[in-house]
Amino acid sequence: MPLCLITGGSACGKSTFAEGLLEACSVPRYYIAAMRPVSDWDRKRVARHRAAREGKNFITVEKYTDIGEIRLPKRGCALLECVCNLCANEMYSPNADKDAAAEKIIRDILALDAQCETLFVITNEIGSDEPAGFSDYINAVGRINAALAERADCVYEVVCGIPLRIK
Repeated sequence: MPLCLITGGSACGKSTFAEGLLEACSVPRYYIAAMRPVSDWDRKRVARHRAAREGKNFITVEKYTDIGEIRLPKRGCALLECVCNLCANEMYSPNADKDAAAEKIIRDILALDAQCETLFVITNEIGSDEPAGFSDYINAVGRINAALAERADCVYEVVCGIPLRIK
């Protein structure tokens, strides 16, 4: 059950790269969508991602929090899109425990990984371009990224659409 972390800046080609890797899998392909579409911009982005997956035989699972509850019907390859959306959903949901969110997400991702032949996890490199007042969120995503990178079998950074293997 290899774990592959794919990081980079916003809208730099991470999803396209990951979907290409996933297309090489002959087993069931799952797309775990964590973005909760709440605005027109969100809905357009989700529609664009759905259109990009059209005809590629992905089974889409929309789960905005508690991804550790996902039970895949059959072992296969999965793509989790993305850690940052998942973290925001977990941290800012009603009755959320902000302090425990990062550790919970790590556990949930590892539980999902245990069900997969390969799990590709998309995340963003954040911090320098985030608005002030989000330090708890930035720190949580940083902890999640570092923990996943440590456990991952491979780590890619995508820059301007170019994937660079860094582990």
